[in-house]
Amino acid sequence: MTPTTRPVERVRARMGAALFAKVGGDDGPAIRARVHETPGPRWFPPGSAIRAVHGDASMYVGGVRALLLQSLHPLAMAGVAGHSGYRSDPWGRLTRTATFLAFTTFGTVADAEETVARIRAVHERVRGRLPDGREYRASDPHLLRWVHIAEADSFLAAHDRYGLHPLTAAQRDEYVAQVAEVGRRLGAGVLPATVAELASALEAYRGELEATPAALDAARFLLREPPVSRALRLPYGMLASGAVALLPEWARAALGRDRWSTRTLGPLGGGIATRAIRWSARATRPTRNVD
Repeated sequence: MTPTTRPVERVRARMGAALFAKVGGDDGPAIRARVHETPGPRWFPPGSAIRAVHGDASMYVGGVRALLLQSLHPLAMAGVAGHSGYRSDPWGRLTRTATFLAFTTFGTVADAEETVARIRAVHERVRGRLPDGREYRASDPHLLRWVHIAEADSFLAAHDRYGLHPLTAAQRDEYVAQVAEVGRRLGAGVLPATVAELASALEAYRGELEATPAALDAARFLLREPPVSRALRLPYGMLASGAVALLPEWARAALGRDRWSTRTLGPLGGGIATRAIRWSARATRPTRNVD
């Protein structure tokens, strides 16, 4: 390492540590060690499509896109608004989601199964009623299917646009089939297993979707009032604009975000943000699984 590169590496290390601390939470180092260093069989082998997608920095863009898309289902949004604490503890919610993805994608079978069982128990307790009388349950297979479809479509779309190593057509189908395995274990029932089936499943929900006040409030929170410091507003804004640009046109229109500037500049901002995250995360890259 030359003298001129040492300051750059220090900056990278600080950025990577700060990002990991936000996403991983206080228990992040222990969870990472357990996920990647515990010996035993995994649900998905090294080189599988789900590992390529879920291990890429494009997941940050995909995560924001998924939240925006999921919010358009009134019953799913009611569960998030009433029970997830996304406003009062947004980083805690992100940490829980990241932990779930880490264990189910990279962890041992035993840890993955325990994680799924814990989430299913939480879902059983999340229920309520909308002002118009409609009831919702987080354990409802139809709602779980919507949440799954929105996530799978968003993570894949973000990887297609911003992923370091683009997937082949066969690998894209493999990804959809592999995430479906996790979704079925969560109780989502029959799920799409190919990219074509995923597109059809997403279209089939269109009649149930609407931009409720809760959905618009969530979009405003994610895009206009993000839980980041002033110094991070610009990079976060670039990431978020990239997520909005990836939404289907009908979803952007429903959320009032179908603007020329977003469609045109959003992909550029998303790309810059993803590359910055990828660069900084190299300093905290985990060790390989002990399979």
